[in-house]
Amino acid sequence: MLITHDTRCALDAVVDLVNTAPEDETTPDGLADVPALTEFVRRHDMSDVGVLSEFDLSAVRRIRGRFAAIFAAPDARTAAGMINDLVAAAGTTPRLTDHDGYDWHVHYFAPGASVADHLAADCGMALAFFVVAGEEERLRRCEAPDCRRAFVDLSRNRSRRYCDSRTCGNRLHVAAYRARRKEAAG
Repeated sequence: MLITHDTRCALDAVVDLVNTAPEDETTPDGLADVPALTEFVRRHDMSDVGVLSEFDLSAVRRIRGRFAAIFAAPDARTAAGMINDLVAAAGTTPRLTDHDGYDWHVHYFAPGASVADHLAADCGMALAFFVVAGEEERLRRCEAPDCRRAFVDLSRNRSRRYCDSRTCGNRLHVAAYRARRKEAAG
């Protein structure tokens, strides 16, 4: 599956967005306030975003939940319906652009769109490409029992199971190794 630079940036943004949600009452919200949203926008080099407000923060939190539901969709038809609703509500307006040193690419958000509509349009379309390609199973949640972070499996054989093999994957492999050693020792 060919993934262009702008699609990859949108995938990174949607995964990061979904992973800002608190997992439970003890976990802090990664988008706790407007400065956190401003940092999210800066980190993802989002263009055409004006001054952010509490209204923007609330809207982004709402679409974050909608994106999380897409990662949990049981099948392509369900994911497609959710993506269609999200993208349509954003008032998608595809246009070619070449800004900030990037070659030609497509923006799906309308000029002057809110940050929430910007995310809904561009990230929604990035996820739509996976459904169209029959690759929606690549939109996953970490299989570590104590982690439910979202990720996009871009491995060749669709075998990635953990959000980060150096943390979640390694931790589980070490625990399994120690359990086997303990059992063998009697």
